[in-house]
Amino acid sequence: MDVLAALGSWSWLIAAAILLVIEVMAPGIFMLWLGFAALLVGLISLAVVMPAAWQGALFVLFAAAAFPFWWRYRGINVKPTDQPHLNRRADALVGRQFVLETAIGNGAGTIRVDDTVWRVFGPDLPAGSRVIVQRADGATLHVGPVG
Repeated sequence: MDVLAALGSWSWLIAAAILLVIEVMAPGIFMLWLGFAALLVGLISLAVVMPAAWQGALFVLFAAAAFPFWWRYRGINVKPTDQPHLNRRADALVGRQFVLETAIGNGAGTIRVDDTVWRVFGPDLPAGSRVIVQRADGATLHVGPVG
């Protein structure tokens, strides 16, 4: 804490730089707003002398005020795509029919989709039965009998 007190306003500018570097290394837009909040507090504290508690309160205020900007930015940059299930492979399987590779016993079995074996949950059915994927829950598929 003595180091931070000795640095004064510069500690906010250093914190801003660190937060912005973290944002560059692990992009997600979250640290960007915290970095901007720290930068604003640092610039204001260079111009106006104020206690550390007020500086902390300003940082919290600016960080909270940045949240609506992040929320709006997040909504603006969502672009429609012709592949809505890209990176959500299980969701792309909903509605498709497959043949059970192993029987569903005690509610669990497997199906083969191309070169991948998927774990499925559903009513007890023998191996070789045709099933339809009703919903995806992470990497688990919930199936029902066809027909």
